[in-house]
Amino acid sequence: MPASKAKQAETAGRRADLIRLRRSGVRFDDPLILALGYSSSGAARKDLIRALEQNRDEEAAEISVYRQQENERLDSLLEAVWGKATTPSPVFDREGMEVAREIDLKAVDTVLKLMDRRAKLNGLDMPVKAEVTGAEGGPLAVSTADPDKLAALIAATSRLDSDAPMNTATSTPADEEEVADE
Repeated sequence: MPASKAKQAETAGRRADLIRLRRSGVRFDDPLILALGYSSSGAARKDLIRALEQNRDEEAAEISVYRQQENERLDSLLEAVWGKATTPSPVFDREGMEVAREIDLKAVDTVLKLMDRRAKLNGLDMPVKAEVTGAEGGPLAVSTADPDKLAALIAATSRLDSDAPMNTATSTPADEEEVADE
């Protein structure tokens, strides 16, 4: 049997006080928290977890309702433009004669944008994967450098007043050492 409205209000007030105290840094075993009516610090900790889970469940329900509403709006918009995007319409010349049948490319673009929005809203797109590779798609070279070499490399690559700065997309530490040796 669910708790009465008075009991629910009491619980919500106690949890609000608990959250306020915890946000201000009060520990679970502090007398201020135990004075809220908790039998132990463990009971207060469990109640905080329950409050957070309940809030998360309520937020998830709200998000689900919002997502459903947005999907319904997208359905209406898609339905309104689908025919123009998929059914060829006649194209007439100056005399009013039909010369061709074409789909409306602007409507096709609109459909694609609506589909993209739906995919983002519902998380349908695959995550983008990025891979860092070395020269010509090979493995990325990782090495260690002593602090003096690193400082010299930074100094050499950060000279902006040079006509041929070393900091280019094609230079590597090995190229820079060859130039420095010359």
